Amino acid sequence: MEEWVGKKWHRWITSTAEQDHAEAAVTLEEMRVTLAVLFRAFGGDGGLKIEAASGTEHGARRRFLQKVAGTGRAVPLAWRDESTLRLPGRIDLFPERERNRDLYLWLAALAAGEETPDLPLPWVARNQALTRIALARFPGLRTRYAQLIAALQALRPDPDSLPDGEAAQERVIRAALSDPDQTLELPWAGRPPQPVHLWLHPSPPLLRAVRCSSEQDAPDGSPSGESKEPEKKQRRRAERTDMPEGEDGLVAIRMDAILSWAEFMNVDRTTDDDDEDAEKAAEDMDVMSVSRDSQPSVKRLRFDLDMPAAEYDDLPLSEGVTLPEWDYRKRELQPDRCCILPMEARHLGAPELPVHLRRTAKRLRNQFQALVQTRIWERGLADGSEVDLDAYLHFTTEKMSGHVAAGDNLYREFRNGNRDLACLLLADLSLSTDAAVNDDDRVIDVIRDSLHLFTEALSATGDRFAIHGFSSKRRDQVRVHKLKGFDERPDDRVRGRINAIKPGYYTRMGAAIRYSADLLSRQGASRQLLLILTDGKPNDLDKYEGRYGIEDTREAVREARKKGLFPFCVTIDREGGEYLPHLFGPDSFIVIRRPEELPKHLPLLYARLTAS
Repeated sequence: MEEWVGKKWHRWITSTAEQDHAEAAVTLEEMRVTLAVLFRAFGGDGGLKIEAASGTEHGARRRFLQKVAGTGRAVPLAWRDESTLRLPGRIDLFPERERNRDLYLWLAALAAGEETPDLPLPWVARNQALTRIALARFPGLRTRYAQLIAALQALRPDPDSLPDGEAAQERVIRAALSDPDQTLELPWAGRPPQPVHLWLHPSPPLLRAVRCSSEQDAPDGSPSGESKEPEKKQRRRAERTDMPEGEDGLVAIRMDAILSWAEFMNVDRTTDDDDEDAEKAAEDMDVMSVSRDSQPSVKRLRFDLDMPAAEYDDLPLSEGVTLPEWDYRKRELQPDRCCILPMEARHLGAPELPVHLRRTAKRLRNQFQALVQTRIWERGLADGSEVDLDAYLHFTTEKMSGHVAAGDNLYREFRNGNRDLACLLLADLSLSTDAAVNDDDRVIDVIRDSLHLFTEALSATGDRFAIHGFSSKRRDQVRVHKLKGFDERPDDRVRGRINAIKPGYYTRMGAAIRYSADLLSRQGASRQLLLILTDGKPNDLDKYEGRYGIEDTREAVREARKKGLFPFCVTIDREGGEYLPHLFGPDSFIVIRRPEELPKHLPLLYARLTAS
């Protein structure tokens, strides 16, 4: 009975204390696609990911019922850093669903104007400046902004009911919201004001990955290569503390106005603990305190991905090619930053096409033979089946302007022609391709079958094509494996190289794209397709992880387009839709949801890309 009453009381007091509107709630998940498009349309940084912001303590005065219920301490507010835009995972502030949705749109517009998140401006002045920028860029937002202000001010405390200092703060905030053009300063009141949901976070939490304190202390390798597990959409506030000395100690804990003591025990978490239990414990923490323990764990295994011995490694084809790399922070190319090592498999047999691919290969060859006799319009002819309207309009314009123009070549005709096309397929051979697709196959096996069928299909068209694979270990070991050159026939030797591919190291995609684009641009074809086959994001052991690798790859793609190439990405990464539009553009990639279907999709995709 006591437990039943306690549950009823907790449910009632919590729902009464929190004035939310669950029936009108809007979630970030249902708005994610819209917000991603609008944030970039508003001029926001296209490289930012959109993730949910966790609640942070605001320190403002709480209502009596909130104190009784123990709620209202934390609230999720919008903020951004150099790699992430964080928005509330759920907005149920207003009773109207449309107004909650408008708040998401306004926060995206506000964050889009913040080019330097660490700009040292006071909180009120910074948000006033961002408000002016958003309203100046998009006057159509003024009506929604006015409606949001009216709805928000109705929920905020009446200044007359607050102490003098807090009342002065509230009046300044209300004035700053209503008139962002006037310069206002927030007076000191002994405690922070109530959170302003229309503004960005006054002091965003410092979120850092848990790393060693210096790069020299970090391990060189990872036992699992590239992780394919989906990233958590929420991160927690963290602080770095010193490791307590001794085996135990006393820790002061402040809960509201009660100062109490708790005993601290120095417990080392062993390596075989359950990760799920640790995750549940982390979800209950508002702030995670991270410290470095001077005691090394004797059970920890350091797993490094060393290069194989020379007699077992592939054959190097040259001493190496140095290439630049893009540093997005400095916004400049760093010359001779990466070293490409062209390589070829050492031990080759003379294999035939695998039996399970022969029927599909025969069907593809028959389909692709139809692409050989491509019919094209021959223009500028003295005689033809119909008038060439472009040539006729040009002739008429020149004649009317008084210029002497020859009028003999005004016809065109539909004739058979040759395909002037070159393609380079660049396949990702990083360690993540060792992951299983099903009970029998790995990703590398699927890629191997895809390359076999791609070779068989293109050999029937007569198109010039090459195939390379790549992986990397830091910037001085970007290994590009030659599987088929432009000047080679698709014979048993090429099949032997494809059979010899195996999972490598990491994915320094920018350097591989630059090297491949240089090879492809030398072919001089009227159309040049750079096809990139991958299973994950760009990454490597050094700072290439995260935003740095993304931006370098994006710059490499832009450089390829400037050379007249058409880069197109094929990925089996289910999360690819989140970052590939920023890398390749909205129409230059495709996500294969079922990796086992890649072998049959890849040649047909090539046919569609080169049909026009």
